[in-house]
Amino acid sequence: MALGQRLEKITKAPGLTLAGESLTLDLCGGLWLEAHRTLVVSDLHLEKGSSFAARSGQFLPPYDTRETLACLHEAIARFDPRRVVALGDSFHDARGPERMEPGDRAMIAALQEGRDWVWIAGNHDAAINEGVGGRYAETLSLGGLTLRHEPTPDSAEGEIAGHLHPCGKVAMRGRAVRRRCFVTDGHRLIMPAFGAYTGGLNVRDRAFEPLFPGGFTAHLLGDGRVFAIGRTMLARD
Repeated sequence: MALGQRLEKITKAPGLTLAGESLTLDLCGGLWLEAHRTLVVSDLHLEKGSSFAARSGQFLPPYDTRETLACLHEAIARFDPRRVVALGDSFHDARGPERMEPGDRAMIAALQEGRDWVWIAGNHDAAINEGVGGRYAETLSLGGLTLRHEPTPDSAEGEIAGHLHPCGKVAMRGRAVRRRCFVTDGHRLIMPAFGAYTGGLNVRDRAFEPLFPGGFTAHLLGDGRVFAIGRTMLARD
């Protein structure tokens, strides 16, 4: 109860501005760019379950792709975007499209219909360049924003990236809540992983330090709300 009350006192995440562009952080883990009618999602990791089974011989329920696409369908139905950008690691490996069920492939085709669909190359799926519709790019520029998979080590005004699967943890009196989150310092933004089987890296991990040397705000995806929480209020794992 105390932890829940503490979260309720935290300010609801406001609308954000990055490089002069207005951003909407959606509870699904997607990013809505109203001025460009563009929905951005990151790290879908489609076919992660089948990849794990192929490599290890151990079975995972093969429903991650369907669950991820169902969440994406819901977001697309709400926003009706002109463009969808999948910000890298859309497939867990380069052979992911080959292992997709026909119904899942048909769902992707239906979601793409009438839209500009951009697959940004990620470190898991850089070798994929055909077979699932849409178009492919290393980066994409929209107004003052630059969309890419991996954040650059140097200062990057207006950069939107994924790759790190950020999660934030709030702890109090022996209880903790750990949620996917967006992370930003007002100059760059790192998106949460969208995929059903994706894990998360705590934003207090040192991997985030060179990207946000002046600190950051984590926007945790809560139950019905997005909570903006400063770095000092977040716990390590």
